[in-house]
Amino acid sequence: MLIFSVFKTLTDQQVTVELKNDLSITGVLKSVDQFLNIRLDNIKVSDEARHPHMMAVKNCFIRGSVVRYVQLPAEHVDTQLLEDATRREAVSQAKR
Repeated sequence: MLIFSVFKTLTDQQVTVELKNDLSITGVLKSVDQFLNIRLDNIKVSDEARHPHMMAVKNCFIRGSVVRYVQLPAEHVDTQLLEDATRREAVSQAKR
């Protein structure tokens, strides 16, 4: 659950979520669960002309299975800690 832990540390940060239907939504990450379902507040859609129905939406819940990418703020991700945790997890998987 390494990725879940990373997302939990990024609550109240601005992220961009790209969905499998090519819709990109930028907003403040409010919550994420173990299925990587995401709740965003203060959202903005990147292509409002293609998705005019989303202009009135202020917050949304995104099912984890429809997410293609999540763009995280680089300054808030501790890459060294993430690399160390990944190595530890790989070692524990190899011992099984």
